[in-house]
Amino acid sequence: MDQLGLVPKTSNLKELGLGNIDTAFWNLTPADLTEETILRGQGVLSDTGALVINTGEFTGRSPKDRFVVCDENTEDSVWWGDINIKFTPENFDKLYGKITAYLTGRDVYVRDAYACADEDYRLNLRVITEFPWSNMFASNMFLRPEKSELENFTPEWHVVCAPGFMAVAEEDGTRQHNFAVINFTKKRIIIGGTGYTGEIKKGIFSVLNYVLPHEKNTLSMHCSANVGKDGDTSVFFGLSGTGKTTLSSDPNRRLIGDDEHGWSKDSVFNFEGGCYAKTIDLTEEQEPQIYNAIKFGAILENIGFKEGTSTPDYSDTSITQNTRVSYPIHHIDNIMVPSKGGIPKNIFFLTADAFGVLPPISKLTPGQAMYHFISGYTAKVAGTEAGVTEPQTVFSACFGAPFLPLHPTKYAEMLGEKIAESNVKVWLINTGWSGGEYGVGSRIKLKYTRAMITAALEGKLDSVEYTTHEVFGLAMPNECENVPTEMLHPTNTWADKAAYDAKASSLASKFVDNFKKFESAANEEIMAAAPKADAVTA
Repeated sequence: MDQLGLVPKTSNLKELGLGNIDTAFWNLTPADLTEETILRGQGVLSDTGALVINTGEFTGRSPKDRFVVCDENTEDSVWWGDINIKFTPENFDKLYGKITAYLTGRDVYVRDAYACADEDYRLNLRVITEFPWSNMFASNMFLRPEKSELENFTPEWHVVCAPGFMAVAEEDGTRQHNFAVINFTKKRIIIGGTGYTGEIKKGIFSVLNYVLPHEKNTLSMHCSANVGKDGDTSVFFGLSGTGKTTLSSDPNRRLIGDDEHGWSKDSVFNFEGGCYAKTIDLTEEQEPQIYNAIKFGAILENIGFKEGTSTPDYSDTSITQNTRVSYPIHHIDNIMVPSKGGIPKNIFFLTADAFGVLPPISKLTPGQAMYHFISGYTAKVAGTEAGVTEPQTVFSACFGAPFLPLHPTKYAEMLGEKIAESNVKVWLINTGWSGGEYGVGSRIKLKYTRAMITAALEGKLDSVEYTTHEVFGLAMPNECENVPTEMLHPTNTWADKAAYDAKASSLASKFVDNFKKFESAANEEIMAAAPKADAVTA
């Protein structure tokens, strides 16, 4: 039966095979969902009022267990391989039937929401979850319809999330007991065996990464975005841990969104209605907007507490390094309403270079912009993942390869066209190490990174002189307000110049090796932007 909340006229769960559940809780408020979670023993409140939950076995996404149904509609359009793993329509139907059978006689939580803040691209969603906190996550992260919209709400896509259901790999076509499967033809996503909430969010992001470029000629982007007082839009691309959420949460600029956006012919618009930020080592001093957003209505995932208290300990990694908070975007004061801005004037590619090679800021040519976008570089440091004992390169095409149903060159071509049309300035920002690699040098201070970005936004780097990096060919400013001059050229911060040259050549070689798989689709301008691994010995 239906219970509480606002139940739309289009509320027939029988059509989804869910006609025999116990109670369907429709569109509950965050307060109701918080109470449900606590009463069911699945969460507690922190002293900030945030709901604290544990996602269980999985504290992050499981890329090897993400599948896409291969049928006549997707066989020739999806970029198949390790990112998009084929799943048969027959196995999908069988697995879907098992999930609905599992939910028989159980309570479920139903959330009507939508993605895309631009009305021209709005995607209506119905998210059905086994747990109340999973539903609250959907409420936080997707856009929330007005009450007047809910009465006749008609979903285009459905998400069914049942963390307690375990697949049987040899029967169901999965790799192991957990899975996330996207069916573009039936417009359904099924998630099971994992409580990690990010699977819900990234499932819909993957859908939009297919629908917008493939069907609506609009670029989808794994980026954050904000708007200045003069209406200038900036976009920040970057992989996890590079500072994408932190740097876009600027008290002097209004936030459009922190993770997923579309770039249409006349706007940059947020896909989401909330933020999903890392909380590892979070402090009020360093990241006041995120810190102060953690209040009632927010969900903290997999954190620890200070001993004997209900105060979150953001330095605690006993459960995972990937501690997270989700909160609705209105928990931040200075936001764009609605969540969209104009065509960007500045694009920032963020990388946390743990090798200490890349400059803290450099200005890119169009060819370099395309090269670094397709490369999507950052680095893992020791301790972030099991088995990582020294810095490792990470290349993720378009700064979001795990979520790209189409070939990366499709997104790269669209970005290249938009850069040419808009005359946008593109910058490469290293939020990683200076003065040596991880363990030797030190991480670049956030206040310096913010100062460099502010200088770029305010046009203060337009009239300064630049020096070209010998190996990477990057234009490095010779001065920047509020930043020590010596750190602008990374070789100046290393005690051993020969060691710097060797490390720069080594990283350049890794760039070149990674790019080989894209060379056939790259033009001369892009290929000319490749670093020269032998430049310092020539």
